[in-house]
Amino acid sequence: FSFSWQTTFQDGGEEVEDGAVYNVTLKKVQIQQAANKGARWLGGEGDQLPPEHTVRQYETSKIRAIKAGTLEKLVENLLTAFGDADFSYISIFLATYRAFASPRAVLELLLDRFGNLETSSHGEVANLNSLESEMVLRAEIASVLRAWLDQCSEDFREPPDYMCLLKLLEYLKNNMPNSDMESRVQNLLKQFQNQEVEAIDGFCSTSSSDLVDGEELEISNPEEFFSFQDHIVAEQLTYMDVMLFRRVVPYHCLGSIWSQRDKKENKNLAPTVRATITQFNAVTKCVISTILGTRELKIQQRAKIIEKWIHIAHECRILKNFSSLRAIISALQSNSIYRLKTTWMCVSKDILLMYEELSEIFSDHDNYLTSRELLMKEATSKFANLDSSEKENQKKSQKRLQLQKNKGVMQGTVPYLGTFLTDLIMLDTALQDYVEGGLINFEKRRREFEVIAQIKLLQSSCNSYCLIPDQKFIQWFRRQRHLTEEESYKLSREAESAADTNILSPKSQKSMVKRISTLFLGTDVFTPPKEQPLKSSPVGGSSGESTDSASVSSCEFNHSETEDVCVTPVSSPEDPLKKGYDSDKGSVSSDKGSSSSKGSVFEAGSGSDSSSIPPRESGSVPGGAPRALPVYNRQSEGSCIIRVSMDGLHASVYKSILITNQDRIPDVTQRALLKHNLEPDAVEDYELVQVISEDKELVFPRDANVFYGMNSHVNFDFILRKKA
Repeated sequence: FSFSWQTTFQDGGEEVEDGAVYNVTLKKVQIQQAANKGARWLGGEGDQLPPEHTVRQYETSKIRAIKAGTLEKLVENLLTAFGDADFSYISIFLATYRAFASPRAVLELLLDRFGNLETSSHGEVANLNSLESEMVLRAEIASVLRAWLDQCSEDFREPPDYMCLLKLLEYLKNNMPNSDMESRVQNLLKQFQNQEVEAIDGFCSTSSSDLVDGEELEISNPEEFFSFQDHIVAEQLTYMDVMLFRRVVPYHCLGSIWSQRDKKENKNLAPTVRATITQFNAVTKCVISTILGTRELKIQQRAKIIEKWIHIAHECRILKNFSSLRAIISALQSNSIYRLKTTWMCVSKDILLMYEELSEIFSDHDNYLTSRELLMKEATSKFANLDSSEKENQKKSQKRLQLQKNKGVMQGTVPYLGTFLTDLIMLDTALQDYVEGGLINFEKRRREFEVIAQIKLLQSSCNSYCLIPDQKFIQWFRRQRHLTEEESYKLSREAESAADTNILSPKSQKSMVKRISTLFLGTDVFTPPKEQPLKSSPVGGSSGESTDSASVSSCEFNHSETEDVCVTPVSSPEDPLKKGYDSDKGSVSSDKGSSSSKGSVFEAGSGSDSSSIPPRESGSVPGGAPRALPVYNRQSEGSCIIRVSMDGLHASVYKSILITNQDRIPDVTQRALLKHNLEPDAVEDYELVQVISEDKELVFPRDANVFYGMNSHVNFDFILRKKA
């Protein structure tokens, strides 16, 4: 017989049970069956029968995917999901449950309530005899535990007592003695106990505690910096980034967890994400320090350092390291480096074109569509796909890429983590945690898992890297003393004023100005951003230590919240070099009158004119097409997301707030105060204003409807200011 089949899906509505709501999808499979032998005698070609001689059979199966439920139902569903054909449920639950439950609560329900082989009346096996029931339940429990240990073993790292791991070990000894699972848990416990409790965010940090005894932080010596070849620097930055990214615990990136990091009691929250932020900021600060740290440098020497960093950024692109690439580009776009117009005039044309192409990767157009598409395109590819509009750069790129291919070593992909933090923050802001009846909204967790799955895929790809640490460079990198924003701005002014007194003749200067303005602005006049006094911004080793959207201390996350941001990119839309730096959470946004930008170094929110939420995969069955979600900078279906900062001390920290067309000033003000961990009862003491431009604000009357009253043609950025 020969068979062919066609599968279609049909929405089967919802099923409601006590404590749970399920989405039902009907899977209909059409099977065409025909006898091969003698098919041609009946007029068929090859093995195909004429339609009238084809037997069609239809098989319909039901797929149940839990949409919302109590914690008890969600845990019970771990044991029944496979029978309901919801095959991805266990992975989704394990990756996201920390947003609504603790490991201990889940383990106790799984083992004590549903895993008790003596008393369990688990519905799926209730009609079987007791022996069969025990065997089925044992297999289900073992399957869930195996997946838990495979995918999320860090959930059991609870020094010094390891209560969950000990409880699990006791259960296995009583119910599955001498099993492979028992041995595995024992080994994991020994591994945890033998390891020192190490702070992941200390890895590759630039604090003096990482230095060898007797060493001190120092400003980079240009000669020592130039002794490192460009590809060596890129490889070592990639090595450090890979080590940190592979250790990122995916649930640390969830918006509901990452957005709580600024609270005093959560200073150690999400250490794996903080570590990537620290490294990102260390790279940006290193770039700035090498360019500005030595006062005695001549203009041409400073330009050569900029050129070297652009070459290093290009090498990072070849290695598919988008994290350090973004960090370097962000540093070059920072105000203190951007304003060195005379120095930039000495950068060669070819290298400026290379810089422009690298910057375009992180263009904020259409919600960073270019970087998103490039990341997904190269996520699992063996090598980078390099295209250049400039022939000379294209030749160099292909030559370097061919050298990589000749080595026969595949490359992974290191993403800019801020993109994912932004998406997860926006999902957390746009979707409710609980639905009617107080049930946990598990559809939200399915949407979050689509982002988490991308992070896991990229982490797996990083296993392809084969990089060897160069201790000489790593020690040099750790020794660098980082300039504060005030120091870098002061040194930048000194360097530029010194440059104005010599170097370029009027004729060559005019030529340089025209070349740069044409390249970046498309005009004949080079107009650098207006300089204003620098307002101090928080500086540290990670990104906005108090943000709500995501923040990773790098230059992308939307101008919203920052962790410990260091670099302050230029903010005006006209800035030619600003194209790759935006942050939503993790930004060093400044008040009016500051020269720093409203976007900052590692952000994680949305910061564009389109949704930052990736659409559900077309192949995913349960749930059907999702409704459009509220997004930043666009009003849609009576809702949108705005970003609110506190005037004064917390002006650099933005919080993402979901508003609807029913919300008035008191409602939005109260939510903003709660987000900033302030007393919500103090609503009457504050006024809400929308930032229209550097010198214009829109002040709302007390009972105004924010949705209809706001200016929808500018960024949805607001300030909460204490009334005079």
